[in-house]
Amino acid sequence: MQISRGIIPPPGRRPFYRHLYVQVVAAILAGVLLGNFYPDIGVEMKPLGDAFIKLVKMVIAPVIFLTVSTGIAGMGDTRKVGRVAGKAMLYFFTFSTLALAIGLVVANVVQPGAGMHIDPATLDAGSVAAYTVQAHETSLIGFLMGIIPETIVGAFAKGDILQVLFFSILFGIALTLTAPASKPVTDFLHALTSPIFRLVTILMTVAPVGAFGAMAFTIGKYGLGSIANLAMLVGSFYLTSILFVLVVLGGVARYNGFRILALLRYIKEELLLVLGTSSSEAALPSLIRKMEEAGCGRSVAGLVIPTGYSFNLDGSNIYMTLAALFIAQALDVPLTFGDQILLLLIAMLSSKGAAGITGAGFITLAATLSVVPSVPIAGMALILGVDRFMSECRALTNFIGNAVATIVIARWEGELDMAKFEAAMGKRSEGRLEPAAVPAEQDR
Repeated sequence: MQISRGIIPPPGRRPFYRHLYVQVVAAILAGVLLGNFYPDIGVEMKPLGDAFIKLVKMVIAPVIFLTVSTGIAGMGDTRKVGRVAGKAMLYFFTFSTLALAIGLVVANVVQPGAGMHIDPATLDAGSVAAYTVQAHETSLIGFLMGIIPETIVGAFAKGDILQVLFFSILFGIALTLTAPASKPVTDFLHALTSPIFRLVTILMTVAPVGAFGAMAFTIGKYGLGSIANLAMLVGSFYLTSILFVLVVLGGVARYNGFRILALLRYIKEELLLVLGTSSSEAALPSLIRKMEEAGCGRSVAGLVIPTGYSFNLDGSNIYMTLAALFIAQALDVPLTFGDQILLLLIAMLSSKGAAGITGAGFITLAATLSVVPSVPIAGMALILGVDRFMSECRALTNFIGNAVATIVIARWEGELDMAKFEAAMGKRSEGRLEPAAVPAEQDR
């Protein structure tokens, strides 16, 4: 009787307050309230958010290494590795360019900076000096050279995602080429995967603490009112990102037989974690695990997700072109169609050159503007105060884009377990969702 009245939870069902996403939501709200009403105390909560992100970064390198190396070893075909990587890069390039173009179009239509008439001489260039220095130190060649680690241990010690990924791919290929002699090593790595992912689960239990600290600091430091004077830019960016997710990524999802809202429900805990910490890296290990549980092949999830964290930055790309044109409009700097196309082309390169750098969105914008002489880089001081509020949206859009990419590429490769996928999506997938056909030469 008591069970039917809800006094005692039915067997196998947890009380709502035991769910991680409920705890994270409560922590975010508590952080907002503390930061708003007691800003000094809120600012002091910053170490909680920083500590949680450090905890997660601690396991990112081993998660990527184990997932990628065992996944490639399980493929047994080095040509398949190249095929998956090639498809992933084609997908990333297409949608990253589309995101840049959408930001450009929205900025021209909405004109968020029009009417401000700000004199560039009145801006404090010193406030963005640190970002411009990092931007000048970043180049595409330097980025490509930086993928190769100085030493194997150094890649793991620095926690550089691309360096770890680079070594993991090579090691996985080596395991494949030396099979069956390398089978004991592969078996050991498979056995090691279980406790590492259990460690990730343990770390996620303190996610509400990290989300609380990060949100309390953000609101305490910058205040809710600090975005009022730049509400048009912030609102335009959020609206554009939402439409990109629902319309563009939603269209991709529908074409591939599933609903974007079903996917968002499936990864809601990770999305709330990204929202609370303003860092998509905080949910990277969990996303890999979730995608595998949803039926995506380990090799695909292990390759696509870490690579996407550097090359598939839809939210950051929307932000770059939208913010660049906002600055030009606010400073009354006219940009011709040719100038805007140049801006887009430069952003395509600089968005890859600054990948993996802390604060990459703002630094990439600085790198882009430094090559467009007509827009004073000091204009970035206009958005410095609200950039922190836009970083959450950038991280969320980037994160969702990588989740969609993983499912789509897994389907292209025939590496999507339909039974698991439909169960994960709550049986809300549409159509039969048959694996995509591949060219005959790839079947061989």
